This record gives sequence, structure tokens and C-alpha cells, in this order.
Amino acid sequence: MSDFDTIDYFTDQSLVPDPHPYFDHLRSKCPVVREPNYGVLAITGYDEAATVLKDPDTFSSCIAVAGPFPPLPFTPEGDDITAQIIAHRSQMPMFEHMVTMDPPEHTNARSLLNRLLTPSRLKENEDFMWRLADEVLDDFISAGKCEFLSAYAKPFSLLVIADLLGVPQADHEEFRIVLGSPRPGATVGSLDHSDLVGLNPLEWLDDKFVGYLEDRRAAPRDDVLTALATAKYPDGSTPPVLEVARSATFLFAAGQETTTKLLSASLRVLGDHPDIQDTLRHDRSRIPVFVEEALRMDAPVKSQFRLAKKNTTVGDMEVPAGTTLMVCPGAVNRDPKRFEHPHEFDLNRKNVREHIAFGRGVHSCPGGPLARVEGRVSIERILDRMGDIAIDEEKHGPAGDRAYNYEPTFILRGLTELNITFTPQG
Repeated sequence: MSDFDTIDYFTDQSLVPDPHPYFDHLRSKCPVVREPNYGVLAITGYDEAATVLKDPDTFSSCIAVAGPFPPLPFTPEGDDITAQIIAHRSQMPMFEHMVTMDPPEHTNARSLLNRLLTPSRLKENEDFMWRLADEVLDDFISAGKCEFLSAYAKPFSLLVIADLLGVPQADHEEFRIVLGSPRPGATVGSLDHSDLVGLNPLEWLDDKFVGYLEDRRAAPRDDVLTALATAKYPDGSTPPVLEVARSATFLFAAGQETTTKLLSASLRVLGDHPDIQDTLRHDRSRIPVFVEEALRMDAPVKSQFRLAKKNTTVGDMEVPAGTTLMVCPGAVNRDPKRFEHPHEFDLNRKNVREHIAFGRGVHSCPGGPLARVEGRVSIERILDRMGDIAIDEEKHGPAGDRAYNYEPTFILRGLTELNITFTPQG
């Protein structure tokens, strides 16, 4: 058994398949406890996490995606390091994207998406989802089995966000190839994902959207990209094209990741729990709660980070300025003080929407509402067209002794593959 008091959460691969015993151990000591290897404060309690996520004045998101890696480009000095953060922000990972921004810069960046995430646009996008779900299913449904991430979750989530952002239909196949979700039998040719994306996973997307937006500013059309290209900041000023593009591309990347992980986690539940699958087949009205419970049980983000700007306290713990805090959504969503029988999948859970799979506060995931709809639409059509969904025992082992592989990272929680069998129908 691992020694949870000394284990390195950030590098020890034994924690990847199931981190929850470790999270439970941390919470049993204190909902805010100092991790021994890097001095990070790990937050596993619900109330304590909400306090941190809802207070951007005290806790900066400048280290949101990397935590203690690399170390801060400065030595914190004094009771308030806000000025130091501002002075060194450009030296921190992904400083140019909204996930690491603090207000007012974050407020400006997020406002650009308001032109896009309107009720009418989201309704149009949902109509597209219903058509797309069947198109993607058509590619493999007759086989009676599939590797679900590559066959459905990745291409579906990619093309939904492409449609939402107004990517021209003619470019959809290029996006599928470059971003690793080619159509079955497609010729990839000279397009190589690793070469094109390079060191920055958003670089290729940034370049594509800059091109789209520059074109729309020069020659406006009646389309989604023009609405995005002509969006203003709250003060009425016109943002640089690159800043608009970065808001769009971060939504693209984050939305695709979130939904892929949600869909694969949901199908794993259906395959492992025939009783839940049967319940949903007979009562589709319970699908939204099913999606929420899948998010609670397996939040796509495993760890997110904040940097204390000022001396403060969280729970009973004193937090000096310059301290790195790690909010663990997977742990927070299974805090027994908030969720009864937290390790059980419960379709009757009354407070399930209190989970923080999509965060809280100003940095709550802008694609969260979209992911919920994608989950609902996908489960509906999958149940319509796949009977007797089961986990492929040749790939994952028999019930009660499954073997699933998860992404080997401390930041995200998601299956690397999910092989299922089913009876084609509809």
C-alpha cells in the first residue's frame, strides 16, 4: 500500500487509476492540508474550495494550469504580491489565455464570448447536435462494437464546438485531422497533429481563428465568425484580433476536452451498471440528472490551482501570500459533508447540481452549459441506436475486475480509451 503521507501526487502513477483513496486520506487529516513535496495546499473540502474559487481578489488564477511547475518567476515578498504577479505574468504558462487571467483582464476576455453564447445561438447549435450525433454514429454503428473515444466522443465534441464557433463546414475535416479525430478511413496525408500544434496546444487554433477573424473584419458576412470579429469590450473598445481569437480557441480546446471526458465517463457507467442503463432507457427524463452525477463522480478537471495574492486563511489554515493552493474537484465532489454516500452513483441525488466539476465563480467553465447539452443529446441518441451496451471484456476484463487506463496527469481526469459492445438498432 502507498504511504499517502509521503507520496508525490504530481508524479506517482499509482494514483492515476483511482485517486480517491488518496483524496479521502487528505480530507481525513484536514480539508486544507499541506502536500509534503512542493508545499502546495491541497483543498479537498467543499466549503473551503468554494471560498477559494469565488474570491479572485485574494486568489490569483495566474498558475491555474501548472500549479508548482515551473516555480514562480519571482520570490514572493510582503503581505501582498499582487504587483509582483502583474510584473511577471508574461513569464507564466499560458498567460495569454483567459484561464490564467484575473479581473479586469479576465472580465474583458470572457465578455467576448457573450456575443457567441446567446440563447438563440445555443439553440441552433443544439439542433446541429441532434443531426451530428446520428452522422457520427452512422460511421461505426453497424460494427456492434467500438473504441468510444475515437469513434464518437472526440469527433462529436470537436465538431459541436466547431459549429458553435462558426468554423466553415468546408474546414471541418481539416480540424478533425489536425486535432486527432479523423473520419474512419480518411487519408491524413501530410497533416501531422504534433508538428502542427507544436509546443502550444492552442497555437494552430490561434492561427486559424486569427485568419477567420481578420477576414470577417475586412469583409463582414452574416455569420457567427463576423459576430465574434465585431464583438466589443464592455467599455465599447475594439479588442485586438489575437485576443478575440484566444478567447475562441480556449473555448474550443476546453469545450472539446470537457465533453470528451464527460461522454466517456458516462458510457463507462452505462456499461458497468446495466440497471442504470435500463432505468434511463425507460425514463429519458432522468438523463439530465445522470449527466450531473457522472460529472460529480468523475470531474474532467482533477486539479486546478490558485496563488494567494495576500496573507489570508482558508478554513483553519493560515495562507501566506505566495502560497500555491490546489483545489481538487474530484475530491470536493465526494466530500461526505456535502454529498451523502459520495462514492456511490445515485440517480436520486437531490443536490447533485451542487458539484464543482465546472468550477465556481468568475472562472466557472464557459463551456459547462454546452457540455451538459452535448451529454444529454448524445445519451439520448446512443440509447436509441445501441441496445445492450456493455464493456468489452476482451479489452477491459470481466465485471468486478475491470482495467481502465486514465490520462497520466495530475491536472485532468479522463479515460484514454473505452471499448464497448452493443446491439445496433434504430
